[in-house]
Amino acid sequence: MEPIRAPATELVRRIRAREVSSLELVDAHLARIEAVNPLLRAVVTTCAEAARARAREADAALARGERWGVLHGLPITLKDSIDTAGVRTTWGTAGRAAFVPHDDATVAARLRAAGAILLGKTATPELTMGYETQSLVHGRTNNPWDLARTPGGSSGGAAAIVAAGGSPLDVGSDTGGSIRVPAHFCGVAGLRPSSGRVPRTGHAIGPGGLLDPLTTLGPIARSVDDLALALPILCGPDGRDPALAPVPLGDPRAVRLAGLRVAFFVDNGLHSPTSEIAEAVRQAAKALAAAGCELEEVRPPGIEETFEIFGALMVADGGAALARILAEAGTGRDETTLGFFLGVPGLGTAELAALLDRWDGLRARLLAWRTAT
Repeated sequence: MEPIRAPATELVRRIRAREVSSLELVDAHLARIEAVNPLLRAVVTTCAEAARARAREADAALARGERWGVLHGLPITLKDSIDTAGVRTTWGTAGRAAFVPHDDATVAARLRAAGAILLGKTATPELTMGYETQSLVHGRTNNPWDLARTPGGSSGGAAAIVAAGGSPLDVGSDTGGSIRVPAHFCGVAGLRPSSGRVPRTGHAIGPGGLLDPLTTLGPIARSVDDLALALPILCGPDGRDPALAPVPLGDPRAVRLAGLRVAFFVDNGLHSPTSEIAEAVRQAAKALAAAGCELEEVRPPGIEETFEIFGALMVADGGAALARILAEAGTGRDETTLGFFLGVPGLGTAELAALLDRWDGLRARLLAWRTAT
C-alpha cells in the first residue's frame, strides 16, 4: 500500500523495520498536501523544512539504534485550535492570524515526545464554534469527496486532509460533534474520548467554565487501529487541566466481545437517517451479534432532549466566556463570526439552575438505563 494511504500503525512498523525512512514519508505527505490543498484548503500552515530536518534526525537516530517513542518518525498534522511551539496557531480568529505560541499544548508536546513529526496545522472555524469549517482567517474548507460539500466542523480540516492522504494522523477537538461529524462526513476514523481523559491545556477552548464536561480532544486517523495507537499517548493528567482523572486506560484488545451487552438504535427521535445509514448501523449490529454480543435495539431515554439542552447550555452565559477568549486573542467584536453568541441574553440565576438540574437529570436517567439494560 502506498504511504499516503497506509494506516499510521503500518507506517510506524515500516519505519521501525527500516523499510521506509521518515524523510520519505514526510516528503510523500508534503507532496500530497501540495497537490490537494489548493482545492481543499484543509492545511492552513505548513512547516515543511522543519519537518524534513526533524525526519533526518529521526532516521539518524534509528540508524544508531535509538527510538524516540511509539510514533518515531511518523508525520502528523494538528488542528489549528491546538497550540504548537514555534508554529503559527490562529484558533481561526482574526486576533491570532499571525500568532506563534511559545509553548506546545499538552497533546502536541506528548505527540512530539512520542516521536511524531509535525507537517502543519489544519483548519478550524473560529474558536472551533461551527458545524462547518470556515473562518475569516482561512476561508472555507472543502470535502475531499465532493468539493461542493462541507467536511463538517469543527475538525473539518483534520478529517479532510486525512481522507485525502495528506496526513496519517491528526488530533481534533469535540464539544458538540466536532470530531464525530467530520469523521462521518469524510469517511475516516475519529474518536471523541470520555470527558476527563485528554488534557485541554493549550487548546482554544481550555479547561474550566460552565461547559467544562463537554469539550475534549481526540485522534482522527485512517483506521480504528490508528486511534488505539494514538489515544494512550494523549491520555492522562498533565497537572494543569483540573478535570483530568488519574484513571488507567484499558487495552481494547483485552475486551471480550462474547457476552458483551450492546444497545443500538437507528433513529434518535430528532432526525431520521437515510436508509443507507440505517442499514449500515444494522449491519454493524449483526456483525457484533455474530461475534457473540448480546444485542438489543432500544433508544436511550431522554436522548431526544439532548440537542435542546446542548443549545441552551451553549448560550447560557450570554457569550461571556467566548467574549473573554476573543478579547485575550485580540479579536474585536466587529471582526468575529461569533456575534450571534455574543448577542444572546444570558440566563438568570433561577433559569440557569433549572437548566443545570435538567442536564444532571438527563445524565442520571442515562446512567440508570445503562445499569438496568
